[in-house]
Amino acid sequence: MGDSSRSLGLNSILAAWHRRKWVAIIPFSVVLAGTATFTAVMPNTYQATATVLVVDQQVPVDFVRSTVTGALDMRLQTISQDILSRSRVEELINRFGLYPNARRQLSRDALLERVRRDIEVKPKRLDQVGGANPGSAANAGAFTISYQGADRTTVAPVTNALASYYIEANIKVRERQAQGTAQFLKAQLESVRDRLAEQERRVSDFKRSHLGELPQQMEANLSTLERLNTQFRLNTDKQILTREQRQELARLLDSMAVLAVAPTQPATSVQAAPPPPDAATVRLDKLRQDLADLRLRFSDKYPDVIRLKGTIALLERQAAEAKKERPPVAPALADTRPGPSTPTPDPYVVQTQQALIQLDSEIRALKEEEGNLRATMGMYQARVENIPRRDLEFQTLSRDYDTTKDLYRTLLKRYEEAQLAESLEQRQKGEQFRILEHAIPPSAPIAPNRLRLLLVDVVLSLGLAVGLVVLTEQLDSSFHTMDDLRAAFTTFPTVGSIPRIVTAADLRRRRRRTQFAAAAAVFSLIVVVSAVYFVASGNEQLLRLLTPSHS
Repeated sequence: MGDSSRSLGLNSILAAWHRRKWVAIIPFSVVLAGTATFTAVMPNTYQATATVLVVDQQVPVDFVRSTVTGALDMRLQTISQDILSRSRVEELINRFGLYPNARRQLSRDALLERVRRDIEVKPKRLDQVGGANPGSAANAGAFTISYQGADRTTVAPVTNALASYYIEANIKVRERQAQGTAQFLKAQLESVRDRLAEQERRVSDFKRSHLGELPQQMEANLSTLERLNTQFRLNTDKQILTREQRQELARLLDSMAVLAVAPTQPATSVQAAPPPPDAATVRLDKLRQDLADLRLRFSDKYPDVIRLKGTIALLERQAAEAKKERPPVAPALADTRPGPSTPTPDPYVVQTQQALIQLDSEIRALKEEEGNLRATMGMYQARVENIPRRDLEFQTLSRDYDTTKDLYRTLLKRYEEAQLAESLEQRQKGEQFRILEHAIPPSAPIAPNRLRLLLVDVVLSLGLAVGLVVLTEQLDSSFHTMDDLRAAFTTFPTVGSIPRIVTAADLRRRRRRTQFAAAAAVFSLIVVVSAVYFVASGNEQLLRLLTPSHS
């Protein structure tokens, strides 16, 4: 049963092939011839690749830090915008005579876009670069530049030219970025400098207008105020002491006046009355006592001690001069002879009066000094009381000034670093691109893969032929065998079948149909092959549609 089924299936396939062999052969031949012609005449696409190494700056980063930073892929995108600009691409096309056929078919913008699609820049890891040492610290990375085109002898020079463009553009971009950074920092520095000068002027004006009331002058004001209080107390003590001395001298002067007008002693007096006390001596003793008291509290350099010592020396000189001019002492026994007496001024009285005048002058001077001390103490007291309020105002000014000053120092440091970085880039000591592997002419095209396309052509042609045979058999409703007729209309067995009678006319008609079909097939084949050749020969655009391209 199984063998008969397989035999019937094989017989059916062979019968169908016998009936529809031209339906399969002609489309198969035409399609295969067309696709094979397309595969054969398609232009080749060649690709050349150059490897560029990114070398780190030659000066150590600890000494000069570059202002051009960023990942390699981001910087490559920035440089590519310059390399793939309209002027650069047109220069490249004119220099190497690229796309001579496409120039007549494409617009200028479309041609430029095509060049950009044919260029590919791809970053690479150092372990993927054959000529670089992955463990070297001088290597910062690498990238490849690829260009594909139809001319085998042109792709390598174009790729090397692109690599040199990237090297030049990297130098210019780095110089431009370093210069732009330095100019930006310079502008910011000048702005902050002007603001700092304005704040310095405000601080200076504040200090000048509130001199003596600044927070840092608190200690000096307090010490001055304490010194003034001490002087005020000493002034008070001096006034008290001077008034006491004046009172004593005034009493002494009064007593001298009483003695001057007293009656003369009797002549029988054997011994004269004792002389009145010396006013200068009394005052000298008092001043010496005051000097001793001051020395107990102050040193010899203290102003009051020095002044008191000068007064004592002056009085001592006056006393010595008075003793020299003093008249001789009268005899012990008085003259009993009566006679008129002429009053003569007592030098002690004159000295005492002069001492009173001097004490009055000293009291007036102490009073004037007291007034000055009170005014000065009031001024310093007002300064001390105003210092907290000035402190708040000064803190507000100082806060803004210190912030601006710190910002100015930071910007100044950054600007100096930017100037060093700019000099580094101008001397080409910074990060640079170096061609590690130059592009060489390719030995084989990267597209099309003709072997694979031929296999696809055969499969496509065979599939089309089989599909047409199956479709034709499905659409044909005629009976080809007695078994088909019996299965469709009756279950009774047939006695026999009448074979087809083929006449000479039938043979002629069949031969003409066969000749016509063969001629039509040959003509179709020629037309298809010619059309495919005309369309595919040198058609790079069609090749790009069928092969993957750079993106």
